[in-house]
Amino acid sequence: MMMNENEMIRDAFKHKSWNEIKTENSWQIFKVVAEFVEGFEQLARIGPSVAVFGSARTKPENKYYQMAEEIGFLLTQLGYGVITGGGPGIMEAANKGAQRGRGKSIGINITLPHEQAANPFIDPDKLISFEYFFARKTMFMRYAQGFIVLPGGFGTFDELFEALTLIQTGKIGRFPIVLVGVNYWSGLITWIKEVMHAEEHNVSITDFDLFHLVDTADEAVKLIDRFYGQFLLSPNF
Repeated sequence: MMMNENEMIRDAFKHKSWNEIKTENSWQIFKVVAEFVEGFEQLARIGPSVAVFGSARTKPENKYYQMAEEIGFLLTQLGYGVITGGGPGIMEAANKGAQRGRGKSIGINITLPHEQAANPFIDPDKLISFEYFFARKTMFMRYAQGFIVLPGGFGTFDELFEALTLIQTGKIGRFPIVLVGVNYWSGLITWIKEVMHAEEHNVSITDFDLFHLVDTADEAVKLIDRFYGQFLLSPNF
């Protein structure tokens, strides 16, 4: 049974015997390993794909939902699969576009206290559900050849900065990161430039080359395809 907030806090401070710690941790290790094994086995066969991130709260009438659907469609027309977090909102839209384009539509879902149901536009054999966020994020970073990020909340920011950090530190290849929505992202980028870079020197000027800012689905997809064109690679590699 899922613990509530108060129970989780109390449990964190609870004194446990060595046997309780060992038993609990051993069981958790097996669960984590099982998630990694299932993820690696299923996603290793999907071929070149692009991750699309964004809010689960975005409604179908929202322009960003419609943009995400178009991005999903356009990616499949160029031969790329589409990977999302498997839930509603932007994720649903991108999977819907991929399905409309008859391409690979992949969902990496997460089990949440208020249960995030998988959207109906994911290929049945390409839906994986995770309990641990860190295992799920590993799958995105390992198996996506690019990241398109539409407006979202804390989860979207988590995924965006995970990708930026891993690329900045050389832990994964320098795959393209495209932010969609000039009005939405401009304030954040200005703050990074003026405060993080100019005032506090916490990032380098070259770090701004790690991402691109666009305002349309066409621009986002063209940037992904142009990136791989530099290396004479196609989605069939």
